[in-house]
This record gives sequence, C-alpha cells and structure tokens, in this order.
Amino acid sequence: MTDKLIPPSPSADEYAAVHAAHEAEIEAAEPFALFGQWLKEAKAREPNDPNAMAVATVDADGLPDVRMVLLKDFDDRGFVFYTNTLSAKGQQLTQDPKAALLFHWKSLRRQIRIRGEVTRVSDAEADAYFHSRARQSQIGAWASDQSRPLENRFALERKVAEYGLKFGLGRIDRPPHWTGFRVAPLAMEFWRDKPFRLHDRVQFRRDTVSSGWSRVKLYP
Repeated sequence: MTDKLIPPSPSADEYAAVHAAHEAEIEAAEPFALFGQWLKEAKAREPNDPNAMAVATVDADGLPDVRMVLLKDFDDRGFVFYTNTLSAKGQQLTQDPKAALLFHWKSLRRQIRIRGEVTRVSDAEADAYFHSRARQSQIGAWASDQSRPLENRFALERKVAEYGLKFGLGRIDRPPHWTGFRVAPLAMEFWRDKPFRLHDRVQFRRDTVSSGWSRVKLYP
C-alpha cells in the first residue's frame, strides 16, 4: 500500500527533463533583498498563496507545534503575520517568543528557512492591517475563539451573526486579543533544488538582530 502512495525517486532521465536549464548558484551579500526577489518570482508562478508559510513554535512542555499562516508584511525588521493571541500559537509565542518559519514554493523548487526572535507589532500597525481586511474577516476575528473546542459549525455561524448585528454598519474596532507577531531572523537559509539531491544551500547568520550577517554555503 505504501509503495503505491509514496512517489518513487526521480530517474536520471526525469532529473534531466526537469533541470534542462540550470539556474546559477545562489549569490547574495544579505538575505532580505534575496527573499524579496524569490517572493516576487513565487507571486508570478505559484497557483495560490505564494505568501503562505509554516510557523513552528514550542509549547510549555517543549513539544513542537507547526501550522500554515500567511505572511502579511516584511522588511529588514522581520516577517509579520497576524493571529488571535489566545490561540495555541499566540499563547506559545507569548510564553516563549521564538519561532521558525518555512516558505516552500514547489513551482520554483525553492524553500527558505528562517529562525528568530518574536515581538508583537505596534498597536498602530495592527490597527492599520485589521482595518484593511474584509468586513466579514473583521467580524470573524471577534467571533472565533481560535483553537478552543467548537460544539458544531452552527455555533460559530451563530456567533458571526451575533457580532454582525452588534456592529451593524459601524466601524469594527480591532479585538484586544488580535494582533501581529514579527519574527526577527537570526538565521535564514535559502535552498534550491538541484539534480540527484545535490541541492544548492546558502545560510545567513547573525548573533543579534542588530548584528551584521555572515554567509556560508552548506552541503546538501
């Protein structure tokens, strides 16, 4: 059964077909501009959600947890996503403000791994992004007790309707338990697929978020 579900490793001919035109090796002096370039190319090639990323955290027992979210902003301060602070990831990031991110773009055969320190965005940043969202998404942020048990789908829809009536046509303020987290990277690794698993890997590291970057190529 497993043999039918797990794809076999590519043959030499399949590798040759996929990698007919090899890209140049990864060359960059610092990671943020390279990240922006790769994200731009992913936006043009990925069929949906090129800004999707996995966010890994640990709970109070040190057990890892990971889930997919959407990147909503980035600059040289770090990578921003938004969530309910009472959710599992919100509580884990509050207790232990460190995280790892992973971007994987199958259409480009590339991935980027990021590890760093986490802080909350300012209230002004969170307010600005919250009010840029669709109105139903704003209502959903109030209605969803994220990560907590849900009796049934009707219970959620009822809460959405209740908050819809509460706010009417007026402005919806950002919930106090909803904000953004910024991951300031201490390490960023760029990976690009190469034939026969001889991949191209470049890692950038720094000691603190205000330090300069060092760069090293890694064995695949």
